[in-house]
Amino acid sequence: MPAWITKGRAEALEDVSFMSGAALGQLHLVVSHPDMPQALFRERLALRAAEACVAFSDRPERAGDLRDVLHLLRPGDLPGPGGETYLAWRRAVERPVSVKALHRALPGLDPERIAGWLDAGTGAPVRRAAMALELALDAMPGTEVPGLLVADAVLTQALGWKTLVPLLALGLNRADLRKRGEDLALACHRAAIASATEALRLASDLARRAAHLQAVAPKLRAKGAAQAVEMFLTRDAVAAAALPLPDRAARRLCDRLVDLGAVRELTGRDTFRLYGV
Repeated sequence: MPAWITKGRAEALEDVSFMSGAALGQLHLVVSHPDMPQALFRERLALRAAEACVAFSDRPERAGDLRDVLHLLRPGDLPGPGGETYLAWRRAVERPVSVKALHRALPGLDPERIAGWLDAGTGAPVRRAAMALELALDAMPGTEVPGLLVADAVLTQALGWKTLVPLLALGLNRADLRKRGEDLALACHRAAIASATEALRLASDLARRAAHLQAVAPKLRAKGAAQAVEMFLTRDAVAAAALPLPDRAARRLCDRLVDLGAVRELTGRDTFRLYGV
């Protein structure tokens, strides 16, 4: 990201919107790059968006807690509010943006209402997203997740991207969500700059780690190792039990990948471990 974007001190809406457009233009190069692990990139951003939304509700869950909800939840257990938030963002980034896909992520909302929010905004991408966000926040006061999720969907569509990339949810704060009109639009532009910068750093890190995993993959002799590598390249976190290998072989493969520096153990626990690029 050019320094004049990240170190800019512009205050006027016209200047901030110019810088947000430049930042999103840089990010577009990443989102459209064929060598980027796009699904993994979106899942990692979804986790960060969920963590930010949970913080809006003053709940204590952080990234590790949200991962545990997804991977350690047993049949019949309820994920809780934090888990529901994470599941909503994760479902939203799995499929191309559409009313159907957003309804799958937000099953409590009427599809017609979602469609109305998607089509509510006019103008440039960030302004359109801000208008959709304002409409959703006014319609559902005290509930941030639907508005932020739809706003990022609007931004994704306006930028010509196929599948939702969480951005605004990462850069807005609680005070921003009380703003309206031009003030909210200005906050969204600033959020786009901050989040695009963060997303570029994440993309750079993931690209290096994914390249290293692919480089060491030929050294893996276990049957099913290729499928396991593909899972690591497309998912934020993977439990050994989810790999297409017998339990003992799966644990050995995970230990081998950690030794090779290709994946990390994400929990710090001795049991119920999760691994990720």
